[in-house]
Amino acid sequence: MASGEARRLIEEALREGRGRLLEHEALRLLELYGVPVPRYALARSREEAVEAARGIGGRVVLKVVSPEIVHKSDVGGVVVGVEPERVGEEYEVLLERVRRAAPGARIVGVLVQEMAPPGAVEVVVGGVRDPVFGPAVMFGLGGVFVELFRDVSFRVAPFPRGEALEMMREVRAYRLLQGYRGKPPRDLEALADIVMAAQRIMMDNPEISEMDINPVMSYPKGALAVDARFILKPPEG
Repeated sequence: MASGEARRLIEEALREGRGRLLEHEALRLLELYGVPVPRYALARSREEAVEAARGIGGRVVLKVVSPEIVHKSDVGGVVVGVEPERVGEEYEVLLERVRRAAPGARIVGVLVQEMAPPGAVEVVVGGVRDPVFGPAVMFGLGGVFVELFRDVSFRVAPFPRGEALEMMREVRAYRLLQGYRGKPPRDLEALADIVMAAQRIMMDNPEISEMDINPVMSYPKGALAVDARFILKPPEG
């Protein structure tokens, strides 16, 4: 069953009239279901951003957090690879750029997030609530390629762990996960963990109509969910 904190995240968003979880809420929901995510913090001031980056250490990603801004890159709301000593300045520049591009948007803050290690194969884990079949989970090639190739497989929940591994074998990108042209094979068990967590999220929370965990960074050992989107709809009745 969903934890009390997971329920509170969803119910608070619906009370506020929001149709989706904000970035930091989505990452926290993943954490509550055991999905590994990069370290992160929501900063509401320049000082908080600097402090968060200092706690994370190394280069970070800055992302604007706003209920009205879905495509952050379109308004200049994402900065990647920010050195710790430049976080304060980049925080201010990002907010100024976003306010010019989306003057009516309410800005909650800026997500300060740890940079994921290089060398990953990017996959996507998603979910949809079908009116007939109920919750279904999707796996496929992720990152910028998800819309281009639509290389995905689906399962209707509930399903056993073996089916999560079978979903991976069904996509054309499975060759990348096995190891390709000298690249090491990916940790399929870590990916299966995330698929099974996604299934639990969809089954526990009927208010989630769509889920998109993209990208999931797949490594020879382990995996990281870098970004996630949860679309909410009050359940009928």
